[in-house]
Amino acid sequence: MTFETACLALIDAKSDEWRNAKHRAQWTASLEAYAYPLIGKLQVGDIGQAHVLNVLQPIWKDKTETANRLRGRIEQVLDWARVRGFREGENPARWRGHLDKLLPAPTKIARVVHHRALAIDAMPGFMADLHQRKGISPRALEFLVLTAARSGEVRGATWTEIDMDAAVWTVPAERMKAHKEHRVPLSSQALALLSDLPRIEGNELVFPAPRGGVLSDMTLTAVMRRMELDAVPHGMRSTFRDWAAERTNYPREVAEMALAHTIGNAVEAAYRRGDLFAKRAEMMAAWAVFLG
Repeated sequence: MTFETACLALIDAKSDEWRNAKHRAQWTASLEAYAYPLIGKLQVGDIGQAHVLNVLQPIWKDKTETANRLRGRIEQVLDWARVRGFREGENPARWRGHLDKLLPAPTKIARVVHHRALAIDAMPGFMADLHQRKGISPRALEFLVLTAARSGEVRGATWTEIDMDAAVWTVPAERMKAHKEHRVPLSSQALALLSDLPRIEGNELVFPAPRGGVLSDMTLTAVMRRMELDAVPHGMRSTFRDWAAERTNYPREVAEMALAHTIGNAVEAAYRRGDLFAKRAEMMAAWAVFLG
């Protein structure tokens, strides 16, 4: 079995567990661009350390994130091949205790790229301008800012997830980055925005695209571009975090939980069972007031 054939077999086997069709496309694109030209035709049982390094070294420093993801994918393919009986021995793409001795750590060489965000004091003016713009996309962006949610969570929101009486939006685990259900407290401003939205019969999406499906991931970015802003929707979460840290006395964990960030400390995560909903509701109300 060739490496390319093994890749295709693993991708087919894994596709059912991937939540997003993009995963298959990303796997395929990275392997086709960087791995197949060098090792695609090799027998999967013959691939060794030198072959893996030939694939990774040319892009390790300039395209570190891509290279690191590619390494992980090669490792999974070779593991799959071993379990299936097509190869034996250690996995030459393994990082810990192997490639970490031969390549610099990704965190040491990768340049951190922050999402472009607006300054805290620019937010009220931005929201006033945004509020004047017509259409579903500006409303989705406005709701994103008010809730400090991710673009995908907002674009995929359905009316069944929203309890107007309880003022809470419950995002199911399968739509969350951390695969954990997330309750979002809704301020009076967020509720008013939702109340003014049209309801389309037969369509449960809160912010449907013109043709009825989910808004594309570039739609909200396009709104900001038309407003001639040097920022992206995800950067609004950074602005919210800066506001919480610099302009309020809310504890760090309240802001982090509002952003649905995963708790890095395993012990802390084990002992924290609540979601600080009441405190988060107060904070989101204060955020909405600040935004005007």
